[in-house]
Amino acid sequence: MKPLAHRLRPTRFEDVVGQDHLIGPDGIITHMIEQHKLISFILYGNPGTGKTTIAGLVAKRANLESFAFSAATDSKQRLKEIIDMTAYNDVLLIIDEIHRMKTDIQDYLLPYVEEGKVTIIGLTTNNPYITVNPAIRSRCHIYQLNDITESDIIKVLENALLSDEVDTDLTLTKDTLAYIAQSAGGEIRTALNMLEATLLLTQYEIITPKIAKLAIGKPVLQLDGNADNYYEVLSAFQKSIRGSDVDASLHYLARLIVMQDLVSLTRRLMVIAYEDIGLANPQINPKVMAACDAAIKLGLPEARIPLSVAVIDCALSPKSNTALVALDQALEDFQNGVSGPIPKHIINREIKGDASLYKYPHNYPYAMVDQTYLPENLLNKHYFEPKEDSTYEKALKERLEWIQKKKSRG
Repeated sequence: MKPLAHRLRPTRFEDVVGQDHLIGPDGIITHMIEQHKLISFILYGNPGTGKTTIAGLVAKRANLESFAFSAATDSKQRLKEIIDMTAYNDVLLIIDEIHRMKTDIQDYLLPYVEEGKVTIIGLTTNNPYITVNPAIRSRCHIYQLNDITESDIIKVLENALLSDEVDTDLTLTKDTLAYIAQSAGGEIRTALNMLEATLLLTQYEIITPKIAKLAIGKPVLQLDGNADNYYEVLSAFQKSIRGSDVDASLHYLARLIVMQDLVSLTRRLMVIAYEDIGLANPQINPKVMAACDAAIKLGLPEARIPLSVAVIDCALSPKSNTALVALDQALEDFQNGVSGPIPKHIINREIKGDASLYKYPHNYPYAMVDQTYLPENLLNKHYFEPKEDSTYEKALKERLEWIQKKKSRG
């Protein structure tokens, strides 16, 4: 017998959850079908969000002969066989893993897409703006599928239990359905597979989350080191520390530890120490460096110990990005041509000819001398604007103001 997830695959747009922006009453794909004006498009989103299902439903409702093509495994010869059908009528080509389409296959296909003989529905879990060849991307509209929420999955599970495909006397509590939805990692297919396994526990009358766990095993983790999700977790990790949310910081640290990529994790943590904390707490930098070095040397699972200390310290530390902002402004000025000649009195070759040009600061009180260092046309430029949110940076601001007063007095 086919798996429950296959038997319950939606047969109407109305049966698909979470994607009303595309296939609801006002969805763009719905309007394409209703107006018989199907245009090429790419669907992208996480696994289990309904890409293949939507493409299949479009194929059933479109007035076109449809064919499936895998960019990962199918050959150019297979594409030629499909293209031959355009001699009789236009065709719909559903391309799975479109981001893996080879150049020669793409080159063969594009003229038919241009002529309107072939309409494409591309499917991918990767961001097509980055991974799909521009030649293909420019000829397709790109639609992102929403991630499936736990409430969406619970709705699917409830409908499944009421369907003719499920014949059971078991009672699944609301908590059990919520547990399955939570354990499925946002994938409807996985949730239905878990439900099917749970329904095998016929020795029980009422299925609680504890009992369901016997069938489900370990929850699904949304981890993919090669796709967008991985970088989204890294970004969420940094944003949580930047936002001083220690609990969220530890949550995303846990996700990254499970991914087991200590190199990327420690690299990001070192960036955070300098980018987001910076001069507000400069003592954090060597502490984070030491923790990251210890984590790499220890390896997992022990690496989590110094990392937990560093992340909590970073999350609760005062924050400042003034150093980064100052440098980026200087870089932007220089890259835009805002510069000028280096003053002669700090050029070595000029000083060799006339040593009196350069005033050696250590020969003056407080190692301070009224001497310019910026190019003449930038003399009134100020990049560094310190904050007063931390003791250290407040002290830097006071020191800067003192230096400016001393120099102005000569």
